[in-house]
Amino acid sequence: MNDLQPTPGTGHPPADIVEAIRPLIELAIAEDIGPGDATSEAVLPAGLTLHGRITAKSIGAIAGLPVAEAVFSRVEPALRFTSHIHDGASVKPGDLVAEVAGPGRGMLSAERIALNFLQRLSGIATLTQAFVDAIAGTQAIILDTRKTHPGYRVLEKYAVRMGGGQNHRLGLYDMLLVKDNHIEAAGSITAAVERASAASPDLPIEVEVKNLDELREALALDVERIMLDNMGLDEMRAAVELAAGRVPLEASGNIRLERVAAIAATGVDYISIGALTHSAPALDLSMLVHVQTSEVFRKPRRSPPMAVQ
Repeated sequence: MNDLQPTPGTGHPPADIVEAIRPLIELAIAEDIGPGDATSEAVLPAGLTLHGRITAKSIGAIAGLPVAEAVFSRVEPALRFTSHIHDGASVKPGDLVAEVAGPGRGMLSAERIALNFLQRLSGIATLTQAFVDAIAGTQAIILDTRKTHPGYRVLEKYAVRMGGGQNHRLGLYDMLLVKDNHIEAAGSITAAVERASAASPDLPIEVEVKNLDELREALALDVERIMLDNMGLDEMRAAVELAAGRVPLEASGNIRLERVAAIAATGVDYISIGALTHSAPALDLSMLVHVQTSEVFRKPRRSPPMAVQ
């Protein structure tokens, strides 16, 4: 999708993606801060300035730095956010990812919200990178799916790109994907594809098949891609031989990291993986702060206990 491409040479998402998820940032702020950060407002003096360092605690790939910056800026405009790497970069434990400086109350109020976005998106980029690395040297391309968290689709698909994968369709409106339920309702693969193509002739069309007989039927139709649903390795190899390069083939269904190299070796062109977005563990990141100014906040000394009379 063109609107999901990173800005050339930067690894960062274009500004319109950050703007598109502003409502998501507002929702995150409302659910976490609500009417105010009770702890930070009670513990930190109003004028205290802090300096925070976001570091990696595990190996992975980073995605979402501009989103984290947008969160800090929205909660406290005076905060200064500095990225030390770019989205798509690899990190190891101890690597400095970013720094943030400014009013302490706002920084601590925004910390968890910013890290939630950054850890989630970096986890997706990290898992995607693992799949991409596993099929290195083959012609196959790793794709995502629509199995994303509600409201996060643009961000999660962006994170897939930062991990080296590519995006499948963004939604139900930008590609025709004729799947098993459409075929059942229409009565046949041919009927479903012909109806879909006639209704939206300008959209690319892909059709799902479950066996070689269905593949033969699909190959006779005018489609841009054929999805091989839950086929075994031998059947996928036969499908590649049968298609003979006439139509790109996409392997889909229960794709696991330990078998993705074998799937790529069958000769399929694409491998779509729902787990990239629905099951990626968050990347472990942390932010530690220290007082930036000479003003040091100390707890008041307690009075000695009163003697019992």
